[in-house]
Amino acid sequence: MNAKVTVEEWVTRFKAIGLDQAAMEKWHRLLEQENPVGHQSFLEWLGLSAEKISDIRTKSA
Repeated sequence: MNAKVTVEEWVTRFKAIGLDQAAMEKWHRLLEQENPVGHQSFLEWLGLSAEKISDIRTKSA
């Protein structure tokens, strides 16, 4: 078992509970609106690059 959850694992789990791409994007928008600092922290925790984080947060705004 890995000590870190990857983006791919996270997406696989979201899909396993029935979320499609639109629902995952809605999840990001909601988190960005309700807790932008937490959203940033979550994306960093996943190990995303600063560029990818900026892209996701811009699309989620």
